[in-house]
Amino acid sequence: MPSELIQWFPGHMAKTRRMMKEMLPQTDLIIELLDARIPASSKNPELNRLAGNKPVLTLLAKSSLADPAASERWKKHFADEGRTCLFVDSTTGYGINSIAPAVREVMAEKLKRYESKGMTGKNLRVMIAGIPNVGKSSLINRLSGGKHAKVEDRPGVTRDKQWINTSIGLELLDTPGVLWPKFEDPNVGVRLGFTGAIRDDVMDMEDLASRLMAYLGAHYPDALTERYKIAVEPGEQGWELLEKAGRKRGFLMSGGEVNTERMARILLDEYRAGKLGRFTLELPEENA
Repeated sequence: MPSELIQWFPGHMAKTRRMMKEMLPQTDLIIELLDARIPASSKNPELNRLAGNKPVLTLLAKSSLADPAASERWKKHFADEGRTCLFVDSTTGYGINSIAPAVREVMAEKLKRYESKGMTGKNLRVMIAGIPNVGKSSLINRLSGGKHAKVEDRPGVTRDKQWINTSIGLELLDTPGVLWPKFEDPNVGVRLGFTGAIRDDVMDMEDLASRLMAYLGAHYPDALTERYKIAVEPGEQGWELLEKAGRKRGFLMSGGEVNTERMARILLDEYRAGKLGRFTLELPEENA
């Protein structure tokens, strides 16, 4: 897919960037959520500039949807870079209890200053940032013990700024998902499309699904065979696999032609819901 077809930076995202900048003086720490399936592609290259001198703690969200072996490689990669990163999952609760201790470790010096001023127990204010549909609101609801943040299963929904209290010494600011104005690597836009970070209606869904089929066919062929009962031949094209799966599912139109648009939407929905299995779509060595 040509890269210019997967550039998505609507006006509300520019507004979100301005809001984040405005709220930074009230913020002690930024928690950056990345998608564990696409750790490199889901990292906003502008966040460090926006953050200024604020510390950033990186969480790899939706880790129960990522390939565990690939996640181990990413963990090593981050450790080698000296970065503090945690793999978490708001649906299963995996890694959630490790967030507060990690925040306190990152903020140890500031907490000591608070203690020296007799402000022991003062809450830290944490801005939650990340791309659309990465699970920011779900994380906040996990940490706050209730449904305080509005959860959407689609990108592009703007919310008012709100500080949310927790029982673990953190006040959390939910921010709308934000991308960046231009993807230098067209593959980044494609991967963001796979995971639902870009609105489906701005993309060619059949082309996107064909690309996903090609990747899964090359790296996780057994998963396609198990889910769609199709044989995956070496070197088979993504659109061929999409057509095979649609035919097997009985998605036929008049004349026996396969309704590949319907199959494309089914594939992407099932992939995003984790119904096909646990897949990681990029590895550290590919982004060196």
